Amino acid sequence: MRESLHPVRAALVATIALALAATAAACGGSGSGGLRLVAYSTPQEAYEEIVPAFKKTSAGEGVDFSQSYGASGDQARAVEAGLDADVLALSLAPDVQKLVEPGKVPANWNKDEYDGFVTNSVVVFAVREGNPKNIRTWDDLIRDGVEVIEPNPFTSGGAKWNIMAAYGAQLELGKTEQQAQDYLKQLFQNVPVQDKSAREALQTFIGGKGDVLLAYENEAITAKQKGEEVEYVLPDQTILIQNPIAVATGASDKAGAFVDFARSEEAQKIFAEKGYRSVIPDLVDKSTYPTPPGLFEITKFGGWDKVNEEFFDPDKGIVAEIEKDLGVSTEK
Repeated sequence: MRESLHPVRAALVATIALALAATAAACGGSGSGGLRLVAYSTPQEAYEEIVPAFKKTSAGEGVDFSQSYGASGDQARAVEAGLDADVLALSLAPDVQKLVEPGKVPANWNKDEYDGFVTNSVVVFAVREGNPKNIRTWDDLIRDGVEVIEPNPFTSGGAKWNIMAAYGAQLELGKTEQQAQDYLKQLFQNVPVQDKSAREALQTFIGGKGDVLLAYENEAITAKQKGEEVEYVLPDQTILIQNPIAVATGASDKAGAFVDFARSEEAQKIFAEKGYRSVIPDLVDKSTYPTPPGLFEITKFGGWDKVNEEFFDPDKGIVAEIEKDLGVSTEK
């Protein structure tokens, strides 16, 4: 039996925000010289090394940090509801952009040489050691008897990247838009459970559920580094993931210094060690991070504004309609 999505009720967002704010204060992130980093779930291991490295610099000396990690959409909603943040490192540019109108992030947050991004990645197939189901291509994900672990696209930024990778791959293979949508429906028929975040989905997979996990490349690499019995397949057709970082409105100069450091060669090498593709082209090791022949970007579909409206509107989007047809709640 399919399990429903994990609901994150909007009425609880303010409560969650207050609880997280209290935790942040207890961790020393507020007050004199403190920075509050609010991030999506997967880069935690990287930031846990980047923060101490920053504190060893003249700009970071004496700066205390609090760090909050969770599903990208949840984190954005929590900040909008009142969670204090100085630096936001989220999965999707729209999760940052939505915080501009309520005044949480300045409108020019992405007007820099990196277009607001701090890391790159791609969508891959994480599989069991030895790849017992011989999963190599997108068609393998819709075979009978193959369970696919995929997070909830209405809370997880990673889930949205996965879905657009799957959809775009079909177009790269010469399918029509309708055929690509039909593929998504077939894919979701093989998804038994949808967790709130990419990290929770990874834990579900590591816990023994599913045959393949749609995941960030860096997430699969991190799992392998931790000794998990996981391998990954880089499909020929996949999407370039670009993850944003922004300084919150009213944050101190230290927040800007941290964002600059996160894009420095030192920090980018830490990201690379954790499986990310650097935003500094010269730091991308092509032997470790080859470019798939069918790599495409979100601009292939008109950008995130168009994609979110067309695919992820919770009432009338393509994905919502698929979920409803399959009897799965789309409640956030």
